[in-house]
Amino acid sequence: MENRKLFHILLISFSLTLATPCAHGWGFEGHTAICRIAQARLTKPALAALEKLLPLNGEFGALCPWADTVKFRYRWSSSLHFINTPERLCSYSYARDCKGRGGVNGNCLEGAINNYTTQLNLKKTPQYNLTEALLFLSHFVGDIHQPLHTGFASDKGGNTIKVRWFNRASELHHVWDTDIIKTAQGKGANATNLDGFINQIQQKINGLWAKQVRGWEACKTATCPNVYAAESIKAACEWAYKGVQTGSVLADDYFKTRLPIVQLRIAQAGVRLASALNRILAVAG
Repeated sequence: MENRKLFHILLISFSLTLATPCAHGWGFEGHTAICRIAQARLTKPALAALEKLLPLNGEFGALCPWADTVKFRYRWSSSLHFINTPERLCSYSYARDCKGRGGVNGNCLEGAINNYTTQLNLKKTPQYNLTEALLFLSHFVGDIHQPLHTGFASDKGGNTIKVRWFNRASELHHVWDTDIIKTAQGKGANATNLDGFINQIQQKINGLWAKQVRGWEACKTATCPNVYAAESIKAACEWAYKGVQTGSVLADDYFKTRLPIVQLRIAQAGVRLASALNRILAVAG
């Protein structure tokens, strides 16, 4: 009954906030893709545990953007979606960027992943809402793989860098959250387009990137957000920020050279989320 009530709350808050402008890490499509890729890689015990945490046959991929929709209801959660790094250093340090300059007592994206990994503990009597812990953790694993969610503090991860995406006004952060993915889906983006986008990434996971997957999964604990953050700021410097300034027009060349990076980061996020959930949720089986 409690799970049923929570599910209705999740759906209501999700539907009410869809119409509210909000900065989404990867956007709806990106988070949905990551969680669908992860779900397809779950072991049977982990999948069974996941389904128990998503009542009324909740669709995991569709619920993964939820953490973006509750920023106004859970105002304390806004700072958990990103990490601020000093400009031009192109490196990440938890002590400097999260516990120090970028957050208070670990109040940032790496700290959030560590926190919700701990909360999602099925071995003990639950002290926390496990469904919310699952959705927050899954969302934040996605966020930390978006390069500009570990971006420079000076431009708020590219949010203040105004650009044109082909012939439309945008911001660099939004280009990486949403514009590249929607352009890859083609005109009239819909569920079928998203299926095709996800299938392309899954084919690369099983083909082009197959030999790298074990390395992506390597982690001595359930999650390794410090590794993911270090990768993201490096990608932000090498791909997101490179050659871009306020007023830049980003078109075919930027799209074609950056799309593979977006696909790679979504693939890594999906594989790593699955690996984490297999470690955490398998105990229920």
